[in-house]
Amino acid sequence: MLLKELLNNIEVIKVKGNIDIEINDVHFDSRLIKKDNLFICIDGFKTTGHLYVRDAINRGATAIVTEKEIETDDVTVIQVENARKVMALIANRFYEEPTKQLPVIGITGTNGKTSITYMVKSILEFHGKNVGLIGTISNWIGDIEREAVRTTPEALDLQKIFAEMLKEEIDTCIMEVSSHALELGRVEGCTYIIGVFTNLTPDHLDFHSNMDNYRNAKKKLFYKTTLCNIINVDDFHGKIIADEIKKLRVPLLTFGIKEKANIYATNINVDIKGVHFDIHMPVGTRSIYVKIPGIFTVYNIMPAIVICYILGLSLDEICVGLNGMKGIPGRFEIIEEIKDFAVIVDYAHTPDALENILQSAKEFAKNHIITVFGCGGDRDTTKRSVMGEISGRLSDYSVITSDNPRTEDPLKIIEMIESGIKKVTDKYKVVEDRKSAIEYAMKIAKNNDIIIIAGKGHEVTQTIGKDVLPFDDRKVAIEIARKEGLI
Repeated sequence: MLLKELLNNIEVIKVKGNIDIEINDVHFDSRLIKKDNLFICIDGFKTTGHLYVRDAINRGATAIVTEKEIETDDVTVIQVENARKVMALIANRFYEEPTKQLPVIGITGTNGKTSITYMVKSILEFHGKNVGLIGTISNWIGDIEREAVRTTPEALDLQKIFAEMLKEEIDTCIMEVSSHALELGRVEGCTYIIGVFTNLTPDHLDFHSNMDNYRNAKKKLFYKTTLCNIINVDDFHGKIIADEIKKLRVPLLTFGIKEKANIYATNINVDIKGVHFDIHMPVGTRSIYVKIPGIFTVYNIMPAIVICYILGLSLDEICVGLNGMKGIPGRFEIIEEIKDFAVIVDYAHTPDALENILQSAKEFAKNHIITVFGCGGDRDTTKRSVMGEISGRLSDYSVITSDNPRTEDPLKIIEMIESGIKKVTDKYKVVEDRKSAIEYAMKIAKNNDIIIIAGKGHEVTQTIGKDVLPFDDRKVAIEIARKEGLI
């Protein structure tokens, strides 16, 4: 594609050189650059693409997009105000605007995004649909799974995935849309047929600074939809978003349990095997059973049902699909092999998510709840003491340990968690090594106890310093259970 075509209708500060040249690929990583490629300089959290301009030119780049002036006569230089947003628009154009042909559903919110995407994928696939998924755990193009680097990929990677989905004749793509992606412009140029808001609780405040900024980032999704927006109005921030977007031409559907909504649930009954409830929709009422226990499951399954209905499935077909749905990796995942007591692995790494899973466990706990958890390093520090207080209040015993400390001192993170738990209880123990912490919890557990291992869920690595080490909570628990004769 010609460079001038890629730049059509994009605001630029200055162009130096020829734009009537052919561009056969676009990258923001100089190591991927080849002959006749366009290199886009973007600022990351640890480095900047401007440091790699000469490397890109040496590898064959014939044009550079940059926010800074570059002194070179070797290549065409396009200076812009915001390289990330321009990259998204160029990527969309380079891959021929794939979301205008591919139906894409965007899910945003603090918690529940992954669960909803997997629920919708499972129901649609049960009825023979060819489904794509982009999210935290993996990216799926039909039956092909790829590792996910981040919740929402960088714009070039994202548009390439959409283009590949079209090539593979994917019927529908369901994707998690992170607040970072919305704020940094990764999804500029994307069109969504449906947008869903789950909830908003404190997270990523190291990036957004405050909850208003966090909400406003999430809200951007609902100005990119064409068919319908679906909002949880039990959530305080959901109510605000719903009120602000109701003036849009795109229809708005609300859901909830406590507040008046278009879709709501009653007769909720939770046990360790799952949750039963009645869902009420404008088109009818159905009794629902899902094999994932917890009140949060009700909040996740309601929008999943609505999405599938909008996509053309009847309520009866959706219910049949739900019956065949498997659990979601690392989301209230019960380790079936261990019988004397329950061991549950969950991704809960925010105060709200931790409170939800502990409240759910209390509804069916026959004995004590033991919680093993930590907090990630180099991330929002404000939630650490809050999560400590939540675990102390809702657990019978807590084991505070490391999560992904990254470059922070694990003991400093643990001290912050301790400052919260001390406010409500002295029934806790600090075990810095995560494997030892899980082992300690399993050794003190009695019959009918519930052990919640929270924070990492589906993750299969642990980042300590700059080392990424193999670590899977589920596999570690099973290994310990075998060693202790519990399996």
